[in-house]
Amino acid sequence: MVFGDIGTSPLYAIQACFSSSYGLKPEPEEILGLLSIIFWVLIFVVSFKYLSLIFKVDSRGEGGICSMLEKVRHERLSRRWRCFAFAITILGAALLFGDGIITPAISVLSALEGLSSHSPEASRFIMPLSVLVLLILFAIQRFGTGKVGLLFGPIMLVWFFSIGILGALAIIEQPSVLQAINPMYGLEFVQRHVKTAFVVLGAIVLVVTGCESLYADMGHFGRRAIRVAWYFIVLPSLLLTYFGQGARLLSDPGAVESPFFATVPETLLWPMIILATISAMIASQAIITGLFSLTRQASNLQILPPLKVVHTSSKQMGQIYVPAINALLGAACIILVVTFHDSDALAAAYGVAVTGMMALTTIMFMVVGRSALRWSLPLVLIIGLTLLVVDLLSSRPTC
Repeated sequence: MVFGDIGTSPLYAIQACFSSSYGLKPEPEEILGLLSIIFWVLIFVVSFKYLSLIFKVDSRGEGGICSMLEKVRHERLSRRWRCFAFAITILGAALLFGDGIITPAISVLSALEGLSSHSPEASRFIMPLSVLVLLILFAIQRFGTGKVGLLFGPIMLVWFFSIGILGALAIIEQPSVLQAINPMYGLEFVQRHVKTAFVVLGAIVLVVTGCESLYADMGHFGRRAIRVAWYFIVLPSLLLTYFGQGARLLSDPGAVESPFFATVPETLLWPMIILATISAMIASQAIITGLFSLTRQASNLQILPPLKVVHTSSKQMGQIYVPAINALLGAACIILVVTFHDSDALAAAYGVAVTGMMALTTIMFMVVGRSALRWSLPLVLIIGLTLLVVDLLSSRPTC
């Protein structure tokens, strides 16, 4: 369930990269270059940065940027460093709340935009249907993470297997797309587009949306379960669907209008639209549960006022529900959908929230690494600055 956000990024990530704003053409060298960058971003950012490094930091089993602040509160830090850590945490929490508002809106909209692939006339139903889906999503939160997970978990498993199989079938038709694993294609792409590469990287960061919610959801599910699910199910499925979309674009550049649904056979289009819509709801679940945890941590740190917290499990202390936050998130998401109408309009704000949050998490990890984990200063600087460079490379607005 926690991979719903990053798992539904294939619905819009490649499409956003070829947006008219960047002037990229769906030509072989551009497609292979983008896929190469996407491949290595997934490996470096998710597998290395988050699952290997950031997941080392927790506070009583819970993750999130507030847990980092709690980790350093009792360390011997100067007043200046304490104030710095506090400010970074507040800004990071604010961006994560922004991410939590945008994620449900963009995920549901991008899924239902598949209706326009079936019939242009159906596009007028996208906005009202999105509002209905969001109302249902936030209404079921009161039942708790455990019960919601029992419902959503199997659906996400079907989703990942489906996109993986569809991607594999497209790759079989155009196996040359696998050349993109070679990082040289990504480097050549950057060399060809020195002036615009950083802007395009702002769109590529959409493939790793959900990393922060992975970390924030650690208390709900545990680090081991998250790691196992990533390496054995989620990562292979994502790589197959992204490379499958690239293979389809190599065969038919006209598919750039909707690369994901271009990999879906006509007979399976409606079932995939329905599955994508349900998966988009689940994509929002990861960030919603993460924000419940973040809210409790922020209240404990006196960043937020005390709020009513409902424990929804007798076995997992981290599974909670915060009614006030749920209501505010639901209202804000619906306002966004009604205001922006389509996923492309939200992509720019989404990229800024995601990359800003990732950079702030890196900065806080450097503070924790030095003060709480007792790493040497050279090690902290080498690892931290490397991570920060990757974060900032993709921090340009995607508009």
